[in-house]
Amino acid sequence: MTGQLPFDPRRARGGRGPRPDSGPLTPSQVNDLVQGAIARHVPATLHVVGQIADLSRPQSGHLYFTLKDARGELRVVMWRSDAAKLKFDLHDGLEIIATGAIEVYAARGQYQLIARRLEPRGVGALELAFRQLREKLQAEGLFAAARKRAIPVRPARVALVTSPSGAAIHDILHTAKRRYRLTEFLVFPARVQGDGAAEEVAAGVRRVSRVAGALGGVDAIIVARGGGSLEDLWPFNEEIVARAIAESEIPVISAVGHEVDVTISDLVADARAATPTAAAEMVTPDMRAILTTLADQRRRVARVAGHALDRAALRLRAVERLDMIAQPLRGVAELR
Repeated sequence: MTGQLPFDPRRARGGRGPRPDSGPLTPSQVNDLVQGAIARHVPATLHVVGQIADLSRPQSGHLYFTLKDARGELRVVMWRSDAAKLKFDLHDGLEIIATGAIEVYAARGQYQLIARRLEPRGVGALELAFRQLREKLQAEGLFAAARKRAIPVRPARVALVTSPSGAAIHDILHTAKRRYRLTEFLVFPARVQGDGAAEEVAAGVRRVSRVAGALGGVDAIIVARGGGSLEDLWPFNEEIVARAIAESEIPVISAVGHEVDVTISDLVADARAATPTAAAEMVTPDMRAILTTLADQRRRVARVAGHALDRAALRLRAVERLDMIAQPLRGVAELR
């Protein structure tokens, strides 16, 4: 016969109390025996699937809830340090996979799952977080076309909120230099990946609005980052960045990732650029196209002016042939 034998408390090891056959036990000794048996027979890491019920979020920051299925339930605790890492919102009825270890809560004689990680069932945590925040901000009207402002055609000064060492800033400045050198670019450094990046991007956007007057005015802000995975781009899906963009007094262009990537910052910004290069093209007209247009207009003006001069010359020659012009004294003589 294969498989794990049923639990027998007389075989348990690891508890602090006496052996079960040594006499009456105290509740704490029994709990110690159970904890020892769990440590011996239950895997150190479990992945438990169930629906959330009785979710509690006390001020301590810990999470308490029950995982339920059709036949039973399991109490779950997630400590504040792990709960702070959650990207999506929990709610009763949400089906999740909880990863953690079973421990005995000796004070009440209960066992519970100490969860280290939670994943929504059937969809990734980041994807669910993206959906939840998108629905929340859309309900507030932050994506509405009516609140979006036009980007200036020829801005004199543009602020870049991005990493000073990333590919995005190189692409933007190289494109701008090639197209239109009259626009001034100011860099507001911010990390664009990893812990704390969202806070730095949001602070950079807010700082531009604060100092724009002292800088002589800023016509547009570009929030930019090169391509990457969903995890790499995640700072631009954080609510703190979305709020900063929505509250900006200056029009904002979001240029994050590649053409296929769509972030929350793209949806809330005044304009979305498919790439950082496209953002540079939005704020810088093509100088070669301008010069070509000016040359065409110069030729058109010269042609129109030439035609006007030709017509004037014809009229002048016609007037010159009039007797009163060609022989002015003849009329005087006739009158005399």
